[in-house]
Amino acid sequence: MSDHSSGAEGNPELREFLRSCRSRITPEEAGLPVRPGTRRVPGLRREEVAQLAGVSVDYYVRLERGRRLNASESVLDAVARALRLNDTERTHLFALARPTRARPRPMPPQRVRPGLRRVLETMTETPAIITGRRLDVLAINRMGRALLTDFDALPHRERNMARFIFLDEAARDLYADWETAGRGVAATLHLYAGSHPHDPQFAELIGDLSIRSKDFRRWWADHDVNHGTHGTKSYHHPLVGDLTLEYEAFVPTGDPEQTLGLHTAEPGSPSEHALRLLAAWTGEQAIPAPPDSGYHRG
Repeated sequence: MSDHSSGAEGNPELREFLRSCRSRITPEEAGLPVRPGTRRVPGLRREEVAQLAGVSVDYYVRLERGRRLNASESVLDAVARALRLNDTERTHLFALARPTRARPRPMPPQRVRPGLRRVLETMTETPAIITGRRLDVLAINRMGRALLTDFDALPHRERNMARFIFLDEAARDLYADWETAGRGVAATLHLYAGSHPHDPQFAELIGDLSIRSKDFRRWWADHDVNHGTHGTKSYHHPLVGDLTLEYEAFVPTGDPEQTLGLHTAEPGSPSEHALRLLAAWTGEQAIPAPPDSGYHRG
């Protein structure tokens, strides 16, 4: 296939990501001299990115248009530096610029090891959740169900953090800063898109969210990428009121496509008291963990 026939459609995700990245940087921030006149584009022009990266304008234009250039690591590093990408964004750029050529195919089902599931259930005062591909919820303990929602009661297709955040009205009331939560989910899904471009269930998820949520459509178009490993999350819980919890994410050994997320409160804080109230309430209600079928969506 010739370069002309491959067209801009060859890698639209790469094209939009690079456009979004250069639109966020001004010439002044990039250390370029300010020229008189009105700029017609926000951020850097293509030729300015090419200058900063030390490549020809034609080469960079073809790269941004998604052409198959087999860009070298040194070139991609130079582009990443020119666009001031962080480590997560750089990794995403490499994944997009060097995509696998596999055909779309269903992913194998994900399973949570029985021992890991038992670990979750031993955490009686700590909300814990295991997510997999596409932010599918693979397992959640009693406190996690009490804090967020009872994912185990939902159909398998609906057990997904992105669907909960964007399509469940209760999530808007639960998260004190729902916009930040939504933007974070969209950015995490963009990161997944770079590493799993041939996942048909992911394409279905993005299509459904785009149709049903205008907020998702807007933030998805920003092409932000993020991999939330830790941070602070605030909630307006309907039973115990306001909570500010620290979030930590871990990848279980042997399961790189699963993430264990834990919520903890600062010792002696009102949030710790509220979390203990929630634990007491869930203990009284005796919310059972569902039997493990050993199967989850791919």
